[in-house]
Amino acid sequence: MDNIIKIVIIGAGPAGISAAIQLKRSDIMPLILEKKRVGGLLREANLVENYPGFPGGILGKKLANLFDQQLKKEGIEVHIEKVINLDFENGLFLITTEKRSFSASIVIIATGTQPRSLDIELPPATRNRVFQGINPLTRMRNKKIAIIGAGDAAFDYALNLSQKNGVVILNRREKTRCLPLLWRRAMKSENISYFKNVSLQEVKPHKDGLMLGWYDKEMECEYKMPVSYLLLAIGREPCLDFLNDNIKNNLKKLQEMEILHLIGDVKRGNYRQTAISVGDGIKCAMKVYKKLKEETR
Repeated sequence: MDNIIKIVIIGAGPAGISAAIQLKRSDIMPLILEKKRVGGLLREANLVENYPGFPGGILGKKLANLFDQQLKKEGIEVHIEKVINLDFENGLFLITTEKRSFSASIVIIATGTQPRSLDIELPPATRNRVFQGINPLTRMRNKKIAIIGAGDAAFDYALNLSQKNGVVILNRREKTRCLPLLWRRAMKSENISYFKNVSLQEVKPHKDGLMLGWYDKEMECEYKMPVSYLLLAIGREPCLDFLNDNIKNNLKKLQEMEILHLIGDVKRGNYRQTAISVGDGIKCAMKVYKKLKEETR
């Protein structure tokens, strides 16, 4: 191991960023590790309308950039390196990334969520046209994009992409799970079509795109539709695949000791909101500061 870091934050989304800024205000400089880009899933959001301070709403990407600017203003560096293993031994956390290994006294996990996968096999030739996030598609123009899902993310993606593309929303159930206002906006768009009770049967390569085959459970008939791309928005699960068995088996104990913290979307289930994550981050940082202060008495 190279050295021992006092506090490591894994993940630089709203929760991790807020924790880092609050710790810095208490004269504690954490080490932040982020596998992709500062902002996390917030960058995928079309318009954030429930974050205080922005009466007209704000683009998710723009809000993420503001968070990034604040980190830089505070002199907090984000290290872009993916954590591949987290262990605990002899009172210290052992962290392994793609680049290095080191130890930490306290770890804050703010890794958010990762998308669930389809329950059908995707042929290799289709995989460069099937996505689990919106970013690769934001520059597309005049394409036909199918979205599988019926929650806030699916409809938010549809509203974003439909500005310059045709979008088809495929709901595997009878009812939607999105906010009513997202449903109303989507149904007002001439570029968005909606199908419910869809059971996706196959995804095949087709000319310059994909051919989707699905069964309509209500009409009891099969459909085929050519599309340019397929976007999956079928739910998310906590991103904790880097925890080894030792951590998993002692997760509750380590949290009770207040040396391991889970904050933000990674622990919030369906309550995944930027404002909640920010509050989580600040509260966690205050608890860490209190613990360290008590230890030095």
